[in-house]
Amino acid sequence: MDADVARNGRHVMRQMLSVREQGADVAHFPEACLSGYVGSDFPSYDGFDWDLLERVTRRILALAGELRLWVVFGSTHRLTGNHKPHNSLYVVDATGSIVDRYDKRFCAGDPEERTGDLAHYTPGNHLSMFTINGVRCGALICHDYRYPELYREYRRRDIQLIFHSYHAAHMTSGKMAEIRAAIGADVQRFNPGSTYPGITMPATMIAEAAANHVWISCPNSSARESCWGAFFVRADGVTTGRLPRNRTGVLISTLDTEAALYDSTAAWRTRAMSGVLHSGTLVHDPRSEQRTQL
Repeated sequence: MDADVARNGRHVMRQMLSVREQGADVAHFPEACLSGYVGSDFPSYDGFDWDLLERVTRRILALAGELRLWVVFGSTHRLTGNHKPHNSLYVVDATGSIVDRYDKRFCAGDPEERTGDLAHYTPGNHLSMFTINGVRCGALICHDYRYPELYREYRRRDIQLIFHSYHAAHMTSGKMAEIRAAIGADVQRFNPGSTYPGITMPATMIAEAAANHVWISCPNSSARESCWGAFFVRADGVTTGRLPRNRTGVLISTLDTEAALYDSTAAWRTRAMSGVLHSGTLVHDPRSEQRTQL
C-alpha cells in the first residue's frame, strides 16, 4: 500500500481473487489500503486524483459482485467544499453494493487539528452495523482501539465480529529508532513488539475480544516498516492466526459463533455496562464501611 491508487487497487483485487479461491466469504483489508494514508504514504490531498479513486473503487465493487464476495476495505471518502474527507471503511456486500461506510471516529492529532489525522481528515459520528451470513458485524479503524467505549457500545448492540482495520506501517528507520528509544532498551525484552503500536495494538485487541466476547479481524498494512502482521482474535481472546510483519499475505480465519468458548464475564457484563459495577449481592455491614480499620 502506498500513494499509487491504481497499484493499490490491483493488489486489492488480486487478494480478493485469492481469498475467494480459498473459499472465504469476506475479504477484509487495512486502513486506507486503496487511497493510501495521507501523512504517511503521501503528504496531503493537494492535487489528489479523486476521479481515479472512484474508477478503481467501482472496479472493486464490480469484482465483488462477480465473485459473490463481501469486501471491507479502507479508503478515503471525499466531502464537499473545503471539508476534509473521511478516513473510511467501505462495506460491500456479495452483490457489489455498498451497504454501509464506517468513518474513523477518533482521528489522532492535537485539539487544534493541526497534526496527525485531524490535519487531513474529518472524524465520523456513527457506528456501522451489518450482518454477514447471520453474523452481526461492526467496524472500527486504527486509533479507535484506544477507546474501549466503542467496543462496549458495539457489544451493547449484540455485535459478534468487529472488522478493525489498521495502518501501522511506513515508518522510517529514524522514526523506528526514536520510538524504540522512548520505550527503553531495558524493557524491550519484556514486550512482544519494539514500538508502541507493536506492543499496545495487538494486546488491546486481545483484551477487547476477551472482555466483550467478540471476534476481531485485524489487518495491517504490510508496507515497510509495519509494526505487526495481520492477525485474527477469537471471542475468548485467543489469537487464531497471524501473518509475518512486512510481508504481503492472506490470512484465512474461520468464525464459529456457536463454539463453546471461555467467557469469564458473561454473568455480569450486561450489568456492568448498565452501570452496576460489581458482581453478586452487596450487604450493609459496619465492618464493610470501616475501610481504615482492621
